Amino acid sequence: MFDKLETLDDLFELQLKDLYSAENQLVKAMPKMAEKARDGRLRAGFEKHLRETEKQVERLERIGKSLNLDLDGHTCKAMAGLIAEGQETMSERATDEVMDAALIAAAQRIEHYEISGYGTAAHYAERLGHNEAANLLRQTLEEEQFTDTKLNELAKNYINAKAM
Repeated sequence: MFDKLETLDDLFELQLKDLYSAENQLVKAMPKMAEKARDGRLRAGFEKHLRETEKQVERLERIGKSLNLDLDGHTCKAMAGLIAEGQETMSERATDEVMDAALIAAAQRIEHYEISGYGTAAHYAERLGHNEAANLLRQTLEEEQFTDTKLNELAKNYINAKAM
């Protein structure tokens, strides 16, 4: 990809490619999580976030196009690992209630990774004067934070108690 990262622009491009790969991996993985969820609110949350994730991919494509960047060709190994761990968890024998709690834990790990990535990329975009990109990245960051909050509420308000 790069012989050497020499500028913040180079690092920003790498971050965008990483996020693009991560989101595309999630578009494929989230339907399995939704299918595995037994709680209706959790399943609906996964399905809603899948639609958001598809829009997030479109936003990243829009940023790439506006900056004349090709975002393909990179694999986010961190997201691949998080998804693999989630799939391993989903293959465990568990009660419905414990599986729902495990799905939330896996999803929150993913959300926290995304929150970190989008926060960093938005700061880079702002610093580099890419204001439209910064706004789009912050929009996604807010969605990821909201999803994390909703997952937390589901877990704390009743799913973890049902898993006891």
